[in-house]
Parts: sequence; structure tokens; C-alpha cells
Amino acid sequence: MALEMDKYTYRVTWSEEDEEFVGLCAEMPSLSWLATTAEKALKGIRSVVKECVGDMLQNNEDVPAPISTRKYSGKFMVRVPPEVHRHLVVEAAESGVSLNRIASAKLAH
Repeated sequence: MALEMDKYTYRVTWSEEDEEFVGLCAEMPSLSWLATTAEKALKGIRSVVKECVGDMLQNNEDVPAPISTRKYSGKFMVRVPPEVHRHLVVEAAESGVSLNRIASAKLAH
């Protein structure tokens, strides 16, 4: 499991409210770790994730798969207000591209 632990998506950011760095794991959003340095925050969140995964395995709970190892089709449905849909169709037509191309380009930014 140590190898899988390295594949999770970790992030460290500054918390103005706590006046410390906070370590986060995207696959386990309920977990965090506060520390005085970014390095300690990363080490702390990795440690708490490892402990949590160990507990989950011990209790026969499903452990979240790392985002980096999941397969994605490249398709998903997005609902938008009708006026946004119309605006995008017009923009696509004026640009000479598909609605999908316009939406994809906007999401990429």
C-alpha cells in the first residue's frame, strides 16, 4: 500500500485563518494537517492518510483509489442555463467550430 500512498494527490497551502500551512489530500477531503512549514504539513498529511488507510483496511472499508490511477472517458454532462447554451452555440457558429470545441476550450482555462 505504500506505493499507492505515493499516488494520492497532496497539496499544501497557507491558511490565513490558522496562520499555518495546511496539508490536504484530494482523495480524502475530510483530512488535513496543520504545521509551521510546508514540508511539515506535507509530511503530516501523508502520515494521517497512511493511518486512515490502515484503519479503513482493518475495518474492511473501501479505500479511495488515487485520482492519478483512475481511468477517465473524457466525457461528462454539464447543465447550463438556456441562455448560456444559446450564447455558446452562437459563439461556436461564429468561430466555425463545434459547440464541444468551444466548451472544451473554455473549461481548459
